[in-house]
Amino acid sequence: MKTILIPTKLESAAADTLRAAGYDVVQDADTPLAEQAAQHPDTVGLIVRSEKVTPAIIDALPSLKLIIRAGAGYDNIDIVYARKKSVDVMNTPGANSNAVAEEVIAMVLSAYRHLVDADRTTRAGLWEKKRYMGRELTRKTVGIIGLGNIGRLLVKRLQGFEPTLLGYDHFLARQRAVNIGVAPVSLEEIFSSSDIISLHVPGGPATKNMINADLINLMKDGAVLVNCARYGVVDEEALAAAKAKGKRIMYLTDVHPKDAAGEKPSAPVADLILPHLGASTLEANTLAARRAASQMTAYFADGDTSCVVNGERPEGLNAAHLHLAMMLSALCRKASGGNPLRRIDCTFYGNLRTYRKWFTPPILEGALPDAEKGLMPAAADASLRERGIFFKAREPMDDKPYEDSITLDFFTEKDGVQTVTSVRGLVAEGVPMVSRVDNFHGLYSSLKGNTLFLRYADRPGVIAQIGNALATAGINIDNIVAPIDHATGEALAVLKTDKPVSSAQLRAIGDAIGALSAYTLSL
Repeated sequence: MKTILIPTKLESAAADTLRAAGYDVVQDADTPLAEQAAQHPDTVGLIVRSEKVTPAIIDALPSLKLIIRAGAGYDNIDIVYARKKSVDVMNTPGANSNAVAEEVIAMVLSAYRHLVDADRTTRAGLWEKKRYMGRELTRKTVGIIGLGNIGRLLVKRLQGFEPTLLGYDHFLARQRAVNIGVAPVSLEEIFSSSDIISLHVPGGPATKNMINADLINLMKDGAVLVNCARYGVVDEEALAAAKAKGKRIMYLTDVHPKDAAGEKPSAPVADLILPHLGASTLEANTLAARRAASQMTAYFADGDTSCVVNGERPEGLNAAHLHLAMMLSALCRKASGGNPLRRIDCTFYGNLRTYRKWFTPPILEGALPDAEKGLMPAAADASLRERGIFFKAREPMDDKPYEDSITLDFFTEKDGVQTVTSVRGLVAEGVPMVSRVDNFHGLYSSLKGNTLFLRYADRPGVIAQIGNALATAGINIDNIVAPIDHATGEALAVLKTDKPVSSAQLRAIGDAIGALSAYTLSL
């Protein structure tokens, strides 16, 4: 009988389902995980919520085959070490989405009607009815940033309040936004027009301080900003500065740098602050428990690995080619100006044709910085479809002599105009390299490290200008290649630098040479 360990306060639905399927289930939310691991070394499956699964825990369970995080995020699990030990890791995405969507509405209603303060003062014997004049949610303009599972559920839950719904999701097709009842607009329009703004984007470098001073200053007096996404998405210093200058903004947050007792950095600027209660509902907990149990049984009974997030590449596929695919995808995103992506066409040459489905996850990761990492091919393909991005792996033409190389074409759209950006790359001596960007051939430049790309009208002296500007900034050039597209008279300078080029430096160099496009890539 297989032993499943559940060292967390998870609804009994998981244990009940697994026991009914013939598993020996140990559920103990009080004993530390390390002690339980020592007591049950025969454990083959582990279901956790926020408990940290470290290399030491994995080593203490020599029979372990599968870890499931009953929730979406899995940064509490060392997925890299788990892979090294041939342990699969899964999560249960979407199980908490409705709970978070409802929490947003609850927080707005609570703030609009002063429920927390009114309860406190009434219990104290006061009668401050006039002080707590509130506002109604009905017919307000609500801006939703991020139209994934939570954002779309929030749209549905708000319908009864007859709102005007504005939405922003850089990676979602405009028509798909319209189809779910949201007017797709820019971030600036959301912040200048909305009475309520709700954030539903991932954390990380791509969204760090995404809600900055410029956007905050566009907000109407009396507007409400709700952050049930991730700590760090809102520049809280900028928000505090705006409020200090008299800007009347209500800030409601449920996210923190660490889920633990102690001082909270958001406290001075927040009007309502909660201890990360988004997923804390009986229904969400039960759904996550049921999904975890069904995934566990399907894994052991049927070999179902579709939800694995740390998948192992098949034998014969070089990891460097997977890394190449991610890098080329990130480059193509930068070269396309970061415009909304509608379609990805890719061609795999040589032996890579056999493994083409395995390239979908790294291409997804490079194209969409907020996408989940380490997905299996089917899940990555589903993620692209969910965002309205068509993904196609083309058959290579037999007369193309590109051995073991990859071509990616990104079809992007801006203001109704579609553009195609194309890159090709290969692995040489173990190093991922880009060989072509659009019609600029013969690049053969490493994608590792810091790379500066400058496209401009070809003429003498431009390279010298670029070199002088970088030297003035204390940046050394490690390598440079600058092919010319003779059909257009344009050149593309690709420079490897010893340190990153800042946004301000990039703008200054681009302006100085009249660049047609300028971007950097640090990988």
